[in-house]
Amino acid sequence: MPYNIRIVSTYPPRRCGIGTFARHLANALANFTGEVGHVRVAAIDKEGLAYNIPVDLLIDQYNPASWIKGTNDIISRARESENPTLVLLQHEYGLDPDEQGHDAKGWNFVKMAKALTGSGLTTMVYLHTVLEDPDDHQKAILQKLADHTDGLLVPTRSAVDILERGVYKIDRAKIKHIDHGIRMQSPSQYDRLTIKKSLNLDNKFLITTLGLHSPGKGLIYSIRAFGKFLKESCTEEQRKKISYVIAGGCHPEYMKHDGGKPYAEYMAQIDKAIEEAEVSHCKVTNMDGDKHGNCELVFLDTFLEESVLMKFYGATNVMLLPYLNMQQISSGILADTVGSGRVGIATKFRYAVELLAPEGCKEEGLFIDSHGRGILVDPEDNAIEQIAQALDFLVFNRNKRLAMETRTHRRGYQMRWDNTAWAILQYVQFVAEQKDIITGRGIEYVRKKESNYEKLNRQVVEKWRAQI
Repeated sequence: MPYNIRIVSTYPPRRCGIGTFARHLANALANFTGEVGHVRVAAIDKEGLAYNIPVDLLIDQYNPASWIKGTNDIISRARESENPTLVLLQHEYGLDPDEQGHDAKGWNFVKMAKALTGSGLTTMVYLHTVLEDPDDHQKAILQKLADHTDGLLVPTRSAVDILERGVYKIDRAKIKHIDHGIRMQSPSQYDRLTIKKSLNLDNKFLITTLGLHSPGKGLIYSIRAFGKFLKESCTEEQRKKISYVIAGGCHPEYMKHDGGKPYAEYMAQIDKAIEEAEVSHCKVTNMDGDKHGNCELVFLDTFLEESVLMKFYGATNVMLLPYLNMQQISSGILADTVGSGRVGIATKFRYAVELLAPEGCKEEGLFIDSHGRGILVDPEDNAIEQIAQALDFLVFNRNKRLAMETRTHRRGYQMRWDNTAWAILQYVQFVAEQKDIITGRGIEYVRKKESNYEKLNRQVVEKWRAQI
């Protein structure tokens, strides 16, 4: 019998990376008509936005009563359907305020999960953040979510290890690694040249950083690195053929925070970085005409609609991701960079290490692997010199860059959204079958003595799970 699927998440038109993730997941799941009845979304909202199907329920993020009502509505609608219901919670600390409105201090996801599973609904939670060194509240939230759901889904294998063997000590049976889905598009040179022309970037080697930005994106370092690369490696004529486009604008919630004071300070830091980089620059709201043609650094200061965003992935030669949070386990921008067969230069945050360096990266400094799908650098001040060197390597070693693109695109096919959706459905089926297993009335043995076989057998079980 097919599942009706309920996703609890932010959702467009709210401008949020998790909302974009939820939309792509919903679309991918809906394609499996034999396994899925319908897909509906309970949207976590805080601005009174207007939503369309598949959103049919709203949860006011800062209203505890709205979370309770949303939970009850999900349970009621599930009972009205002949199909079983699967609930997929999209957890991020920042979406969960406490009753006083303090961000990231709430228990709403845990309370919802407990009520849903208590009503017999299969409930799983996708963790968008797993911290290696959490505070007491952050640790307790993930432990309780494990207690009150049928599974924790994570996009990196390192997150599995942290949840099981780190401070959380969560049962491995409750954790499943499933790739962050990606959108695929052709990486062919013809497409790239055509798309560049549509963006008025003809004959340019294009370096990009995409998505909404804030201080955590590390732009003050990538801008300095770009200037250093141009100064050290390029002639005046070559500089005219290279552009760095930072597209997406500043995050609107960050701009409003604390009356805009942090935003003003951040923009002052950006201005200082541009001055030190000694690059020509401009700010535009679209790529029409040639107003950005003579600028080495271009700020496209607008929210990127889907069609424009995909154009930039297609046009890009090198994607810069100078992020500062090394514990980050997910990035839609990096995932779609891989899906587009583009090479990334990224700081060594967890998701980037797993995706770009399949054989791992434990050393400090610039990391270029002969089997890699991109280049890894250290964060903050160390990134300046390393990004400049990485740009030099990719710009002046065309064949090696294109070989990286080929390896990247090959990995992308494994991560398509339909594969991610199918992996979730298969895991749900596995969990459902585990629930139905009747073990009988034999004696249950609890391990009371350490054994070398315990570790070996745990490895066997992990191999089984990896095949699910």
